[in-house]
Amino acid sequence: MLKRFAVYYRSQMKLFIADLVCALLLAVCDLIYPMITRNMLNIYIPNNQIKLLLIWAVILLSIYLLKTALNYFVSYWGHLVGVAMQADMRRDVFAHLQKLPVTYFDNNKTGTIMSRIVSDLMDISELAHHGPEDIFISVITIIGAFIMMSSIYFPLAVIVVLALPIMVIFASKLRVKMGEAFTATRVEIGEINAGLENSIAGIRVAKAYTSGDYENRQFAKGNKKFVTARSKAYKVMAQFHSGTTFIGDFLQIVLYVAGGLFCAAGKIDIGDFTAFVLYIGVFMNPVRRLISFVEQYQNGMTGFRRFTEIMDYPAEEDAPDAAEMGRAKGEIEFKDVSFRYEEGKDVLRSLSFKLDAGKTLALVGPSGGGKTTICHLIPRFYDILEGSVTLDGCDIRRITLESLRQNIGMVAQDVFLFNATIYENICYGTPDATMEQVREAAERANILSYIESLPDGFNTIVGERGVKLSGGQKQRVAIARVFLKNPPILILDEATSALDNATELMIQQSLEELCKGRTTLVVAHRLTTIKNADEILVITDNGIEERGDHASLLAQNGIYAGLWNGMSQTR
Repeated sequence: MLKRFAVYYRSQMKLFIADLVCALLLAVCDLIYPMITRNMLNIYIPNNQIKLLLIWAVILLSIYLLKTALNYFVSYWGHLVGVAMQADMRRDVFAHLQKLPVTYFDNNKTGTIMSRIVSDLMDISELAHHGPEDIFISVITIIGAFIMMSSIYFPLAVIVVLALPIMVIFASKLRVKMGEAFTATRVEIGEINAGLENSIAGIRVAKAYTSGDYENRQFAKGNKKFVTARSKAYKVMAQFHSGTTFIGDFLQIVLYVAGGLFCAAGKIDIGDFTAFVLYIGVFMNPVRRLISFVEQYQNGMTGFRRFTEIMDYPAEEDAPDAAEMGRAKGEIEFKDVSFRYEEGKDVLRSLSFKLDAGKTLALVGPSGGGKTTICHLIPRFYDILEGSVTLDGCDIRRITLESLRQNIGMVAQDVFLFNATIYENICYGTPDATMEQVREAAERANILSYIESLPDGFNTIVGERGVKLSGGQKQRVAIARVFLKNPPILILDEATSALDNATELMIQQSLEELCKGRTTLVVAHRLTTIKNADEILVITDNGIEERGDHASLLAQNGIYAGLWNGMSQTR
């Protein structure tokens, strides 16, 4: 774990070394100060050497000014080392998230993932900066202080050192408890973030159903769990700090008594004793640093451990023999395909069908039959368990994921627009598109006139998830996005089911224009939108129950005819 953590120092190595050098100089300054004080008390003041007293006072002032500059560098630039490392980690984990399979996002809440990327990495910057610095300064200062104290009076120095093993043993016993407590706190913070993300995203539903009290109660439960977890962490921290503080205070009492006795016995003089007292402070400061480091280490490494859990999750990978595919013709075939999301619950069983290039295939039937699953298997959002899916005769597992997905355009019922401009949403995935190409795509999607009627035109911010646009407008922006991508394969998954009839008719015209010359797979509940499909498959839990065009399926007077007649009666 530490080795993986240390890798992130590489990009900041020069600044990191400069920070350690400054920290070393700070430690040296702290070691020099008591010796100057000792000489002032033992030599310059008793012997009335005013000139030397003033000279060393100026030297002491210079040391303090140097310390001021060094402290500024360590506090500012040293922290930037941690911030840069944190940014690198956040960059890496975000890049890795882009490569993770859809199953990861199915099984992990958005708020929890956000917590790991943002909150969990916050303390890492402090650990990255202060961790090595504290250890380095502490070791140098403890050794230096011991040497200086030994040069004054060795027996008294030994008494000071004897306190270290006691503190180390005490800290070690509480380290495991602190790790467990901080991990539990991180988990609860993730749950709170997940609940917040879910509640804020669904605020309109909450208002529509006047469920504010329910949301408050749900949040209160998570908040209470967080308080409980945090209180346990603070309890261990309180034990840790109070125990180590008592050991340090007790040590000072012992030293004052022992130093006083040695001074009374004539083993050391008052100047030596004063210098020794100052060195006790110098010695105890790094000890306190190390004590604080234990807490900081547990906090930071808990976040880093959760960071590595995401980084260690297997990413989507191309098969060793996968090859790039150019622009596909668009022939798709399912051969005895079986798939399940959970063990023992098959969604598809030995499913076979063929969609010729440039043709339109429609999937209809009751919910739960696997229609959307079929749509998700073609771009390999999920991998099949048995059988094969081929594109132009090539198993899609033998095609690189990027080139496979570049050949596919998708328009779903739940259109996702980013909180950006209309222009950025249309050219998403085609960043090098010209303004002329974006305008043409918008025109073909029948939304250009609306965009140009807006005060900011294409620079209009659509809001989170496109909240500032109507359902039809969002759908047409999504259609324009596919027009701009211009893929040979088009997947329409309930693209108009959430729209009213009038809006659906307008959108349908855009979709018909979009489908021209493309291999198209359509999932629809409104059968009027797919009656012109080249082939229609009726899919149920038992697989493909019926297949044929609109006219032949009506003639069969089966499931499709029943769905059509039922829809006709409700119109």
